[in-house]
Amino acid sequence: PGFEEDVININVGGLRRRLSSSALSKFPDTRLGRLLSCDSEESILQLCDDYDVSAREFYFDRNPGFFLYVLHFYQTGKLHVMEELCVFSFCQEIEYWGINEFFLDSCCSYRYHERKLESRHHNWDEESEVSSVDTSPDEISDINHDLLRYSRLRCGNVRKRLWLTMENPGYSIPSKLFSFVSISVVLVSIATMCIHSMPEYQDVDENGNVLDEPILHKLEYFCISWFTFEVSSRLLLSPNPRKFFKHPLNLIDIVSVLPFYFTLLVDVTMGSDSELGNLGKVVQVFRLMRIFRVLKLARHSTGLRSLGATLKHSYREVGILLLYLAVGVSVFSGVAYTAEKEEDVGFDTIPACWWWGTVSMTTVGYGDVVPVTVAGKLAASGCILGGILVVALPITIIFNKFSHFYRKQKALEAAVRNSGKKD
Repeated sequence: PGFEEDVININVGGLRRRLSSSALSKFPDTRLGRLLSCDSEESILQLCDDYDVSAREFYFDRNPGFFLYVLHFYQTGKLHVMEELCVFSFCQEIEYWGINEFFLDSCCSYRYHERKLESRHHNWDEESEVSSVDTSPDEISDINHDLLRYSRLRCGNVRKRLWLTMENPGYSIPSKLFSFVSISVVLVSIATMCIHSMPEYQDVDENGNVLDEPILHKLEYFCISWFTFEVSSRLLLSPNPRKFFKHPLNLIDIVSVLPFYFTLLVDVTMGSDSELGNLGKVVQVFRLMRIFRVLKLARHSTGLRSLGATLKHSYREVGILLLYLAVGVSVFSGVAYTAEKEEDVGFDTIPACWWWGTVSMTTVGYGDVVPVTVAGKLAASGCILGGILVVALPITIIFNKFSHFYRKQKALEAAVRNSGKKD
């Protein structure tokens, strides 16, 4: 304890050097500087690998080549980058010696941070390429675990093949045919709903109530019958009914058929919409929910499933995008209101300007409300240019995530297909 002498002996990987305690005391937060405050052999051994009491020599099992840069740091107060080390090994070395990146000399600072940033980008790209395979084994293992359940069920082999046929469009030729029929029924259902909204295809009874055209009515019943058969078959064939109700695609299938049965139950038990009052409006809302049937296409489209996963895992980026748009709309709406409030062209209040700001920031531009003054047109130009920049910023991140989930979904489909064919 206590350094009566002004010299400290350091041995780093066989490289011996003598350092003055005055030089070390200038940097008390570094590893060697902290040696000066040690008051026992135990505290010394917490900072170095070994300590010779007689020779008063500290031993460090580290890179002796890098220690020359550490010596230069204590002599000059500036740290230089060791080109022979990779950037992350360099980070580990300076972290061990307790030297902050702040002490990097200006000649090496920019190059060091540039190399560090490039390495992170390179590692991120490699991870995103590999993650489409590396992040899938857990899910593949879950799928294989579910397939093993069929071995304990009655007619398990037949049920497994039927389930794979309905779940994976690329499993076999029958699965492709089933997928084609399912997509066709969804499209027919959507087309039926759209045609029914056209006045020439609507019938009216003596009370003025709108009735379904007979052919469209039969098509609707056929589509509902198919959707009911599809969701019930999947439920009966599912290896894990509990997980069935947690899967988003299965919930979409259930939601697509429930409105029909709800409205049918209300019509049968309580009469027509005109007699229901407010409940009739609820029934109409449920009928409009048939549009959600278009989401059933996600079961047969890898791209739509990847899009859903991307939006689920990009909520931060989407939130940032909405925040930028909200700020831009608020700012430019206020500017437009100030410039155009006397012109009677639709900019009467700031809330009324929000619509114009929204369609301008998103570069839609309906043209229903337009500025006429020079100041208003300048504000509109800034709003449009700002909207382009704001929308473009998070798009790259979201696109990269979409590519990742698309590759991952393809890998999962191939794994399921191969598992079924092996069995």
